[in-house]
Amino acid sequence: MTAVLSRMNDMTDTNDVTAYVNELGRRAATAARSLASASTERKNTALTAAAQALRDNCGRLLEANAKDVDSVKAAGKPAAFIDRLILDEERVGAIADALDKIAELPDPVGRVLHTTERPNGLTIERVATPLGVIGMIYESRPNVGADAGALCLKSGNAVILRGGSESLNSTRVIVECLAKGLEAADLPLDCIQMIDTTDRDAVQALLTCADYVDLVIPRGGKGLVSLVRDQARVPTLLHLDGNCHTYVHAAADLTKAAAIIKNAKLRRTGICGATESLVVDRKVAKDFLPMAMDALGDCEVRGEAEAREIDSRIKPATDEDFYTEYLDTILSVKLVDGPDEAIPFVSEHSSAHTDAIVTEDAQVAERFLNEIDSAVVMHNASTQFSDGGEFGMGAEIGIATGKMHARGPVGLEQLTSFKYRVRGNGQTRP
Repeated sequence: MTAVLSRMNDMTDTNDVTAYVNELGRRAATAARSLASASTERKNTALTAAAQALRDNCGRLLEANAKDVDSVKAAGKPAAFIDRLILDEERVGAIADALDKIAELPDPVGRVLHTTERPNGLTIERVATPLGVIGMIYESRPNVGADAGALCLKSGNAVILRGGSESLNSTRVIVECLAKGLEAADLPLDCIQMIDTTDRDAVQALLTCADYVDLVIPRGGKGLVSLVRDQARVPTLLHLDGNCHTYVHAAADLTKAAAIIKNAKLRRTGICGATESLVVDRKVAKDFLPMAMDALGDCEVRGEAEAREIDSRIKPATDEDFYTEYLDTILSVKLVDGPDEAIPFVSEHSSAHTDAIVTEDAQVAERFLNEIDSAVVMHNASTQFSDGGEFGMGAEIGIATGKMHARGPVGLEQLTSFKYRVRGNGQTRP
């Protein structure tokens, strides 16, 4: 495993860090060429063996994770941050199960996407191919490294993982388990590598490693994503913040709506699919807001004076609240006069991640689904279903909020590009 875990924590020279990352990139590019032609069977063997290694090494992983958690607690990180970081036996089991599920999914590589028979006799096929080398930059959630490694492996891509310093110990054990899977399938260990240093210069080095890295995917807070967007010299697939909205329309089943908003906000407050803003029709606000407040319990709800007059438990909101991804037990509430006001409000304040409407009016639901231009739009469901696993992808490498190449949960198919295969029989062009 030492080839995978080349520790560089003693580095102080930026040039050394750049050279280190470039070497990882060179090795990844070489490995990617082998992986691109690997059989589905070998890739699946690697995934299932890695899943078993995670189960076998659960104790070691939890010990490593405890060190990470103790460190961030000592640093005074908020509870939502710690929740994203912490692992237990159930979460480790879920990580392993995700790898098994990815192994069961169809291989995205080699799919014939389209075939054309030209009048001159040429047969032209558009065929799915791996992207090459992917740089994955993420923050506190150690499961992201496992998901990214597995998804890249199955889609034929080598990956360089750069997890946050707060999850370094956990990431090391996870990568070791992924390496055991690669060994079991006789695949190059360099297919999955990690940048094993807390030096911030390593991120910059990865963003500028244009000779070897084909795509960088950031997954984290607004600061990280902005850094990647502004400094990358390689293509990026951005996972922006999740300022998600749930709109309770006048024709909503209010009991259903209260259950949905409780789950959408509180199931896990620290994930990007959590609802951060509740939008309520004035026609039902007097009935619904007390129901929502009861359902939300200790969650702090912030709203304008009109909402506070209906329920005194609601605290004052500022304009900034309606643009904020809290990732905490805080929720903003906005009252509106129907979809004509709700849709523009959501469109202006949403981060284009996931937005939902609760209504029994099918026409209004269709209007919302069509007019809200977010990556994921939902009707009568919790925004926390915005997840690759829930979409049948096994896992996700991120939620893409842009409009190029991939959008929404990024799974196996979204980690491929394509090429054209042209077959002829001696044709020459006039």
